[in-house]
Amino acid sequence: MKVLVTGASGFLGGAVAREIVRAGHEVRTFQRRPSGVVGVDDALGSLTSRADVARAAQGVDAVVHLAAKVSLAGDPAEFEAVNVEGTRTLLAAMHDAGAGRLVFVSSPSVAHAGASIAGDDAQPADPQHARGEYARTKALAELLALGADSESLRVVAVRPHLVWGPGDTQLVERIVERARAGRLPLLDRGAALIDSTYIDNAASAIAAALERVDEVHGNAYVITNGEPRPVAELLGGICAAAGVAAPAWSIPAGVARAAGSLIEAVWRVKPGVDEPPMTRFLAEQLSTAHWFDQRRTRAELQWQPAVSLDEGLRRLAEHYGTPSR
Repeated sequence: MKVLVTGASGFLGGAVAREIVRAGHEVRTFQRRPSGVVGVDDALGSLTSRADVARAAQGVDAVVHLAAKVSLAGDPAEFEAVNVEGTRTLLAAMHDAGAGRLVFVSSPSVAHAGASIAGDDAQPADPQHARGEYARTKALAELLALGADSESLRVVAVRPHLVWGPGDTQLVERIVERARAGRLPLLDRGAALIDSTYIDNAASAIAAALERVDEVHGNAYVITNGEPRPVAELLGGICAAAGVAAPAWSIPAGVARAAGSLIEAVWRVKPGVDEPPMTRFLAEQLSTAHWFDQRRTRAELQWQPAVSLDEGLRRLAEHYGTPSR
């Protein structure tokens, strides 16, 4: 197949593009700057440009759509333009180009309303109750994508949960930087049980969804390592791998949620240069359980994670040059 991968300059997008190249497919990538992925044809442009998207989609058989505005804060109009309207533009370009398969890369946050998730399968995307502009617009975009599913355009949605690994400048680097500065608290002592996904596993699951899209189209799947651990243990493992002290102080989750709501209000008026230190969504993510039943995902995608959580932490330590303990 000739496959278009959008967002390949990102951590997960680049890994997915490399995985699909290894599977023997011809890959074109589409993003605003060069992907840096060996063996692909880079098409540079923006999801907000119909001409750019149409040019990128020309002649492809399938699309893996990862490009998105991902942030804890920001202008709602930007999230709408990139995540929702960008998906709408891509779907139109695929129709015009005759591309018949789409893997829409989503997020478990599209079905999260603030309560714990303990052993659930993928629930329907719910933009009305999703927390924050990213989750809300990704929920709208997922519904848009799955709503286009048909025999002529087969669509599957995959939702990787908390993807991390060596080279991650989002989750891992922010954890390490805040821990180093002493600004990484535990909420309710970090007792909430959460799952995450090592980067290689996330990429291989998305590649598996591409291979299986004809059989599983119309469905949504959550992707995880299937090894839930307490927040304190996961954060501690990442910090140890990077050679920094694990968070040693805790605050009540209710206090963090209230503080997050206040910070969000201030950020809307006077945004900072980086992500806000706390939001209500982040407080909920750090203080409620998030682990998922993976049986349907693994059976229907015919996929298994190859890298365990402990092996992933060992590779992360190797990346940072941290001595083995």
